[in-house]
Amino acid sequence: MAKLGRQKDIQRLNKVTHTVRSSQAILQYGVGAMVDFPDQTLMTAAPEYWGTRVSRIHDERLEKALKVDYFGMPGNSNFKDDWGIAYTRFPEWYFCPKCRVFQPLKSWIKEYAKKATAKQKEIDPNMKRPRCMECRQGLVPSRIVVACTKGHIDDFPWVRWAHEKNVTGRQDICPDPKITFETGTTATAGLEGLNIKCKSCNARATLKGAFDRDAMEKLGFRCTGRMPWKNHSVDCNESPRVMQRGASSLYYPKVVSSLVIPPYSEKVNDWILSSKGFEKALNYIGECDEFERQENIKKRLDKWSEEISIEISVDERVIKNILSRRLVESADNDSEIVNASGLQYRLEEFEALSGKISISNLNENDFVREETDINFYDIPFVKNVSLIHKIREVRALTGFTRINPSDANEVGENIPGFIPIKEPETRWYPGYEVRGEGIFIEFNNADINQWFEQNEQSIQKRIKIINDHYQASYQGEFTSRVITPKFVLLHTIAHLLIRQLSFECGYTAASLRERLYCSEPEDGFEMSSILIYTASGDSEGTLGGLVRQGYWDCLPRTFKKAIEFGELCSNDPVCISSKGQGRDALNLASCHSCGLLPETSCEEFNVFLDRALVVGTFEEKEIGFYKDWI
Repeated sequence: MAKLGRQKDIQRLNKVTHTVRSSQAILQYGVGAMVDFPDQTLMTAAPEYWGTRVSRIHDERLEKALKVDYFGMPGNSNFKDDWGIAYTRFPEWYFCPKCRVFQPLKSWIKEYAKKATAKQKEIDPNMKRPRCMECRQGLVPSRIVVACTKGHIDDFPWVRWAHEKNVTGRQDICPDPKITFETGTTATAGLEGLNIKCKSCNARATLKGAFDRDAMEKLGFRCTGRMPWKNHSVDCNESPRVMQRGASSLYYPKVVSSLVIPPYSEKVNDWILSSKGFEKALNYIGECDEFERQENIKKRLDKWSEEISIEISVDERVIKNILSRRLVESADNDSEIVNASGLQYRLEEFEALSGKISISNLNENDFVREETDINFYDIPFVKNVSLIHKIREVRALTGFTRINPSDANEVGENIPGFIPIKEPETRWYPGYEVRGEGIFIEFNNADINQWFEQNEQSIQKRIKIINDHYQASYQGEFTSRVITPKFVLLHTIAHLLIRQLSFECGYTAASLRERLYCSEPEDGFEMSSILIYTASGDSEGTLGGLVRQGYWDCLPRTFKKAIEFGELCSNDPVCISSKGQGRDALNLASCHSCGLLPETSCEEFNVFLDRALVVGTFEEKEIGFYKDWI
């Protein structure tokens, strides 16, 4: 793991023009991602540079799985000198749109130091807003960068490209290159109309061929191993690829989410977590040596329990039990690997959502479930419907990949090209929480098994196409995963239901999320359920619009409309007859006109979908799970 580079001088930015939402700081603008602000483009720095003044949020299960003490929500309004999120300047090449001078930011700053007035230097010594001192124009950051599959990123080699790709033949780089960036006179010129010229030696090249996959390899340019978000570089022999600064494939965040369920959602847990005594304990634990940490925790457990008991007026024995459960590792903890995206982790949530864990609503703060009578619901194959009036989800950013997305079921080092966002000794991850509501639908396993047995040959033929495409994909080369017919069925039903609920309950599709609970008997337990819940809400949750749609007088009608909508797509017969579409051809009968959702709503990034398993095809109507209901 690479070490952090030296932290340079921190400059305050305007809170109005340089602010992102907490959710954006974890998702599209997380550590290692570039953010386009009005005056410049910045990259979000590693959490070690943020300082400790973040709003702490807790989820005991997720903290144990990720081996951290808490999750830090960016910014904290309780501190006047709070820095919030830290950024670093990247990309570093800027050009003036008037005089067309194109050079690294450090050269622009040197020019500023020479030509700025004394008053300008006093107010803004580091030129926070990049500008050309000759033209008085704001500078424009470079629109292309180079990145490799190991997560490293750097500026495009402008000087080298101008000389190596010189239109009159290769030319050695001159001692003092001065680059200008010019565009063609017509809008149709494309990359051939973008000219890089060296004023010192008259070398000139266009950007034609720069975006070819092997462009940097042909140039002889190897990855520099640069990691601007931590001000550090490592050795890397990869051949980088040229990409646009705003390309979606330049940054794939790995976000791990968890539902706060009983007994971790009890009010007394929240009281303990928000106490000053618990914060003091965490600060002490963070300073302990790793080998002595558990021994020191056990020695001070009684003292911490007593202090917190006095502070929140709760029985000391109750507090000690909770602190022991949270902080003391079990004897076999070293051999136990908890996968926050794994089946065992989901099983705990499934048991809480389905009512298998007894809950006293009087003691719950973040989880309120209402049991319903399934006899009032006229929905085929549905075994149980639970209404979740209050639910809290914690999402943590653990790392990211570039160029190739990560598999939703894999975590950490198992993901090829995965870059952890923090150092091993850092005891927290950036994260945020969402409070909302949801509808939990449990299907009858026997009905699904019967449906599969009756149409096994046809269903397996379709599922084999998806599995073959997955094995041929980049992820499939590194990850062993089998996509089952039940998973594709549940996933597609969830997508169709979210699309219909967005019309009925008042939330947009992007405000709803799915959570799939699917396993087979050979996994040790069988789950066939989906949770549809709100993905956004204020500190008190949401207004009940989604839960209202879950009652017996609304859900059957909405459910049937969703299935009927999936029967015909505006792109049929092309869509229903597809043998592979979407990313890596991992969808069959599902496209943007019928089954796809905003990617923030889908656990699998809009893959593994097939309407045919729900409603059948024109030729094989019988393979549809709900063929007799529509």
